[in-house]
Amino acid sequence: MTALLEVDNVTLRFGGVVAVNKVSFSVEEGEVFALVGPNGAGKSTLFNLISRFYTPVEGDIRFEGRSILDRPSHEIARLGIARTFQNIELFDHATVLQNLLVGRHRHRRSRLWNELLFTPFVRQEERRHREAVEKVIDFLDLQAYRDKYIAGLPYGVRKVVEMGRALAIEPRLLLLDEPASGLSVEETQDVAFWVEDIKTQMGITVIMVEHDMHLVSAVSDRVLALADGKTVALGTPHEVQTHPKVIEAYIGAADPAERAVA
Repeated sequence: MTALLEVDNVTLRFGGVVAVNKVSFSVEEGEVFALVGPNGAGKSTLFNLISRFYTPVEGDIRFEGRSILDRPSHEIARLGIARTFQNIELFDHATVLQNLLVGRHRHRRSRLWNELLFTPFVRQEERRHREAVEKVIDFLDLQAYRDKYIAGLPYGVRKVVEMGRALAIEPRLLLLDEPASGLSVEETQDVAFWVEDIKTQMGITVIMVEHDMHLVSAVSDRVLALADGKTVALGTPHEVQTHPKVIEAYIGAADPAERAVA
């Protein structure tokens, strides 16, 4: 497998606070890679670095072998990187279909004058975008909600719609920020099935920030554990979950003397 994303010795500071401290990892094409750790470990901050909302003070981030630090955040989707957010970011007073169509902006080829005149090319493009979005709706079983407004939908369905909007971009790399947060056990199981299908059926590489270790274990090929902005462990889900430093980061050292040494 070839490294699709490389995070190389990245550091980010907010004033005197080091949010990410010399973190390095690579994500192979076709992999599900999870970032785990306690609150404040730097997981979502890494997502914001990859999305180019933040710029590291040290290190580099490469996608397909090329640094993306010279790219502004609004160009990241054009590279083939899509993401969801910890707090759902949808248009409440638009329908599910309309929200998913927003994800097609990366593929827009028509010019303003074409759209004003609604030329045959624009009509053809509109059909192409609709067909792509309908495939996502079918994939995520959103048919019953296609024409419903986001504001009236249950929280779990809105989470799925946000994933759908990211998939409508047709990314090569999908960043899922806590996809199971706030979901029921049954809804979390659905997320596990979808992540697996996104990898196997769509051929999309996934990086996931998640606190639900059952979900992480079920779908991840490799896991990176963080604490206080630093790498604690990297390996398979089992290796990371049983790593002494990971256990200590979550629950603290068992012996007071060990805490003193740490």
